[in-house]
Amino acid sequence: MLLIPAIDLKGGHCVRLRQGRMEDDTVFSEDPVATAQRWVEAGARRLHIVDLDGAVSGEPVHAQVIGAICQRFPDLEIQVGGGIRSEEQIESYLLAGVRYAIIGTQAVKAPGFVAEATLSFPGHIIVGIDARDGKVATEGWSKLSRHDPIDLARHFADDGVEAIIYTDISRDGMLSGPNIEATVALARSIPVPVIASGGIANIEQVLALQTYAAEGILGAITGRAIYEGSLDFAEAQRRLDAAHAQ
Repeated sequence: MLLIPAIDLKGGHCVRLRQGRMEDDTVFSEDPVATAQRWVEAGARRLHIVDLDGAVSGEPVHAQVIGAICQRFPDLEIQVGGGIRSEEQIESYLLAGVRYAIIGTQAVKAPGFVAEATLSFPGHIIVGIDARDGKVATEGWSKLSRHDPIDLARHFADDGVEAIIYTDISRDGMLSGPNIEATVALARSIPVPVIASGGIANIEQVLALQTYAAEGILGAITGRAIYEGSLDFAEAQRRLDAAHAQ
């Protein structure tokens, strides 16, 4: 199982939000490229980058910064979300060196867009399903839809996405532990891998999630915990690799 550091971009800085609230942010770094290097040197094999301003505005805002990270680490798997609403934007990111484009709001608002994107860019599309109180949220988590996460995930799995990122918004940035039950239920319901997101605080929670890796949990995204120090990223990834080797 992969542990995937999150780099959330707002105003050119690396920040973390609490429960997706743009007004409740903490700045952890003013140099996104240096932050990416920190995690690469700690053993990260994939980065999760979110353009928070892009998620709210509906179009990429930090494409230049993301491109600089890709240029600095050409062999690193980078997945990017936030404000992706067109195939042109996906193509631009992929040409810049991004490996996976994450479709969130547009997947809910225009489900046919995901099917078209997987046909145009096979192997490069991930859908982000962000849920609160059992319903899918959109528009940078500011609006709740009527969609059930599992029903939506099944639909996108049929479209041929590479993976589903499942985020429990109520736990994101709160260090309250991931919603393992909901994440595993989702993974068991679809034939594509699931990446867990939201709430990871320590290595025990990472290892608890890892026990379900064989059921379709590809990885876990971590943010506030590795920035505040309650989770040692390098040690956690080593423990995951050791568990897999057994």
